[in-house]
Amino acid sequence: MKRIVTGTGAGQWGAALAYTCQVMNLGCTVFMVRSTLRQKPIRGDMMRLFGAVVHESPSNLTEVGRRALEEDPGGTGTLAVANGEALALAAEDSESRFAVGSGDNSVLLHQTVIGQEAISQLAVLGEFPDCVIACMGAGSNFGGIALPLLAAAEDSGRSIRLVAVESAACPKLTRGRYLYDMSDALGTTPITKVYSLGSTYVPPPVYAGGLRHHSAGPLASAMYADGSLEAMAIDQLTSFRAGLLFCETEGILPAPESAHAVAGMIDVVSQHPHREAPLVVLVNISGHGLLDLGAYRSFAAGEIEPVTVNEASLAQSLSALEEFNQCIAEPAQTT
Repeated sequence: MKRIVTGTGAGQWGAALAYTCQVMNLGCTVFMVRSTLRQKPIRGDMMRLFGAVVHESPSNLTEVGRRALEEDPGGTGTLAVANGEALALAAEDSESRFAVGSGDNSVLLHQTVIGQEAISQLAVLGEFPDCVIACMGAGSNFGGIALPLLAAAEDSGRSIRLVAVESAACPKLTRGRYLYDMSDALGTTPITKVYSLGSTYVPPPVYAGGLRHHSAGPLASAMYADGSLEAMAIDQLTSFRAGLLFCETEGILPAPESAHAVAGMIDVVSQHPHREAPLVVLVNISGHGLLDLGAYRSFAAGEIEPVTVNEASLAQSLSALEEFNQCIAEPAQTT
């Protein structure tokens, strides 16, 4: 193997992989979702500084990209298409491999170093959270912080509340279906049971590009199905307000994705009865907003419009998802 190929949404995974490939003396090719690469061009520059080749997705380099461009030449792109392009390109070269960056169970487990470190830091403070909150794209960020805390709570006989905060523009948990689906537009990855809006759903472009994946990962979806975690959807304007408030009070500007978690924390705390014991809340600030200063500036100037779900696209995608599940169920019923 001489090179790694991947898809990335907001670019954190693409940047991390690009740097790793540089250290390991491997080539790296990244397909980054069009809308986010145009919103955050510096993220692409960072990957290129690490030696990666960065393509805007959808592109003309693969059949997956060309099909997406034919259907919608001005389309904003999706992570499903970006991953599909990466898979297609990797399949053409025996010395290339595809690497996934979010959602898969193995990725969630890799990310649990975040939660393990949080447990150690909380022990120093003599605290343990009543509630853990993180944003939800495909699940690696949420699982990384929440899974170790869930295990620690069970080991100690404590109760703990886990809250996943998703974008209202891509509400896979709060409005999706728990059905079998594909994670990429090429259709080569395993079919898994997940909460999904359908792999054909195209979320409207939001600045929280890392939250635009059409489905949650299998493990996060199973946890939501059995009630181990809660979910809430936050709109873009609310998340920006929360991000600015956090910056004013803590001196840290959170990424738009992380600002959703801050907004979720504000909602949880505001509903807690003040007469009861203090509520200990752990929030995962998974990224800084220094690459999004332009977006925050536009928000402060009142230039960012509300973004809502594309209801027509959502209805069409959910219908296709249900038809897909009927098709894969039919052979089992007849044999």
